[in-house]
Amino acid sequence: MNDHPPKGAPTGDPAPVPRAAPTGSYAGPVAGLPPQTGLTTDTAVLTDAYAIIPRTVMRDIVTSYLPGWEGMRMWVLARPLSGFAETFSQYVVELAEGGGSDHPDDDPEIQHAIFVTGGSLRITIDGTAHDLTPGGFAYVPPGTAWSLRNITTGETGFHWWRKRWQPVHGLNYPDPIIAQEQDIAPSPMPDTDGAWATTRFMDPADLRHDMHITVVTFKPGGSIPFAETHVMEHGLFVLEGKAVYRLNRDWVEVGPGDFMWLRAFCPQACYAGGPGRFRYLLYKDVNRHATLWPNR
Repeated sequence: MNDHPPKGAPTGDPAPVPRAAPTGSYAGPVAGLPPQTGLTTDTAVLTDAYAIIPRTVMRDIVTSYLPGWEGMRMWVLARPLSGFAETFSQYVVELAEGGGSDHPDDDPEIQHAIFVTGGSLRITIDGTAHDLTPGGFAYVPPGTAWSLRNITTGETGFHWWRKRWQPVHGLNYPDPIIAQEQDIAPSPMPDTDGAWATTRFMDPADLRHDMHITVVTFKPGGSIPFAETHVMEHGLFVLEGKAVYRLNRDWVEVGPGDFMWLRAFCPQACYAGGPGRFRYLLYKDVNRHATLWPNR
């Protein structure tokens, strides 16, 4: 995991702080390369209804870089594709010590969400700095000045979602959000006795938001007991545990670090077999009319 581009924080950045002990289990890519003796078969698949990008194929050779960043590389998990996904992009980003950007994205219409999985990340939004550790979440509205910097000794990892905000008459941009997963009480799904619960970073009653990022948790034996079939596009990144997940007509086994990408109306269900809890990061688009014209 050492093929970063040249790194170096601008003069005046804070001195790195020791890496904090993790407060949760947050899986990430394998990186590196497998040996030449390894088998090429895997669970990676792209269909008309869904895609699976398992952790074992998130290797050094498939990383990407962005202009205006120091000491970063990323795995692109989702991006708009003709005839498939439409609403968002999702990256897993790794920052070397001191790495980051003062201008992460130049598009003023894009909103951003960040979820930290390792190390310590300083995010500055409209001039106010916030330090995030594993489980930390940040939401950045469109048109907002922001920057990121790794302030730990070692690497920092985080998820980064990008979505073009869909304007609605009478609604302004949402406010910035800084939150910590461990400080939010999960909301149990009705009639599940807590076996299926959701940790929400956005207020579901705030219709300014046209996307939601949540952490979904199943206790061992918990399930989605029907084939959910709905208009919301999904990105699911497994943080912890294992389960069998129904995607369209197929049942697949998924575990820590695996990513699932579901287009609108792809039937889905889940059974968490244990022995521990099963948790994943979930993206979905919400609270807007269906788009009836391309690029509008």
